[in-house]
Amino acid sequence: MSRSLSDIGRILLHPEQVVQSRADSEARLYYRYIFGSPVGDKYLCVVVKMHGQDAFVLTAYYTDAIKRGPRLWPK
Repeated sequence: MSRSLSDIGRILLHPEQVVQSRADSEARLYYRYIFGSPVGDKYLCVVVKMHGQDAFVLTAYYTDAIKRGPRLWPK
């Protein structure tokens, strides 16, 4: 699990894509493809809630695909 924690930090600093959540306009989904994750080659998604000047991580999970929604980065 310690590798996943370092991957989360790397994703927040250098995401491949950032998508706005369709369910919550204050939530951003940060994605990066991870080779050799504990569950195979997958995207790691880190969900960050933005509230005013504050931001905090809600959750992180491995997934096969990037969710649909407005792409915030790169445009």
